[in-house]
Amino acid sequence: MDPKLISGLRAAFAEVFAGAPPRVAFAPGRVNLIGEHTDYNDGFVLPMAISRGVAVAFRRRTDRLIRAHSTSLGATATITLDDLHSTPRNDWAAYIAGVAWALTTEGLQVPGLDLCVAADLPIGAGLSSSAAIEVAVARAFAAAGGWAWDPVQTARLCQKVENEFVGMQCGVMDQFASAVSEEGCALLLDCRSLRHEPVPIPDSAVVVVMDTGVRRTLTSGAYNERRAACEAAVTAIKAVDPTIRALRDVDAALLERARGRMSDIVLRRARHVVAENLRPVLMAEALRDGDLAAAGTLMNDSHASLRDLFEVSCPELDLLAGIARDHAACFGARMTGAGFGGCAVALVDRAGAEAFAAAIVARYGATSGLPTWAWICKPKAGASLVD
Repeated sequence: MDPKLISGLRAAFAEVFAGAPPRVAFAPGRVNLIGEHTDYNDGFVLPMAISRGVAVAFRRRTDRLIRAHSTSLGATATITLDDLHSTPRNDWAAYIAGVAWALTTEGLQVPGLDLCVAADLPIGAGLSSSAAIEVAVARAFAAAGGWAWDPVQTARLCQKVENEFVGMQCGVMDQFASAVSEEGCALLLDCRSLRHEPVPIPDSAVVVVMDTGVRRTLTSGAYNERRAACEAAVTAIKAVDPTIRALRDVDAALLERARGRMSDIVLRRARHVVAENLRPVLMAEALRDGDLAAAGTLMNDSHASLRDLFEVSCPELDLLAGIARDHAACFGARMTGAGFGGCAVALVDRAGAEAFAAAIVARYGATSGLPTWAWICKPKAGASLVD
C-alpha cells in the first residue's frame, strides 16, 4: 500500500471527524490471472491480490450510528445500525451498511463507527474495488468490535453483502482474494469447497495490469443475465445427468450430449465455463513448473473464449490484449474482471517489463486515442491493520 494514501487518509479523518487519532485497515484489490466467470459456477479461479486497494480510518462511537466519509467523492453519509436497510442500494454507503448488516446476521454486536474511506484503486477497472471496500470495512469492524479476524468467513460474509444486500449475484473470488491472499503468491481457489493454496509467481516473471481507459459498463443486469444463462445450462444438463450441481461438474462430452436442450446462447456461455474451469489448475501447475510459455497460452485461450463464447470483451480490451501479445517480453495476455471495459492483464518477462509497460502505453494510446496506464504488480497479502 502507498504510505501517501494512509497519511492522506489520516489527515482527512482529522478534518472531518476531529478528536482522537483513528486506527486504519487496508484491503487490497485483485487482478484475476485466469478463471473468469467460473466462481459463481462453483469452479476454480486464480486471482492475485495487488498493492493498490482501499484504506479505512476508523474510530469507535458510543451510539448506534455509522458516519462514513468518502475522500474520493467528498461525501459523508450517516447510517443507523437500527435501520440498515434504509440505505439506498445504489449508493456507495450501501457497501458499508451491507457489511454491518451481514455481521449482525452472524449475531455479532456491531459497534457504531466514524469511518473515512480512501482508495488508490480505480473504480470500474475490473480490479475489484467493491470487494476491497467490503473487506476493509469488515476488518475495521472486527478490530473495533474486539472479535477474532477470520479471513475466510469474512470473504463469505462480504459475498453475502453483494448477493443479498447490494443485489449483485457475484461469486466469492473477489472477496476471498482481498481477505485471504498471501504475500508473493497468486491464490488457487476452489469456489465450491473454498479450499485454497498459494501459487508463487516465478521470480523470472511479473504481472502487468493495463488499463483500457474504458470504464466497465457491465451492469448488474448484464452480469446477472450471464449467470442466469449458466443456471439454464445446468437445468438442461440435469435432464441428461441428474447428479450435476453446477457447470463445474460438466465436461465437454456431457455438454455435447445435452446441447439440444439449450439455446445457442446458453450453449456458448456453458462452453466457455466448462473450458475455462480447467485453466486455473493448469496455469497454477505451469507457474509452479516455471513454464511461462504454457501459462501465457492459457491466458490467450481464456481471452478468446471470453470474447467469442461468453461475449464480455470489448474492442478496446481486444486491442490492448493483442498489442501486449505482440511484444517480445509477453508470454500471454487477457482481459480481466467481469468485462466490457476495465483492464487487461499480461504475464511478462521480468527483465523486459519496464520496456513492455512503456511500449504498451505508447502504442495503445496512439492507436485508440484513449488514456491508459500499465502497472507492474507485486502479489500482496490480504487485508490487515496498518497501525
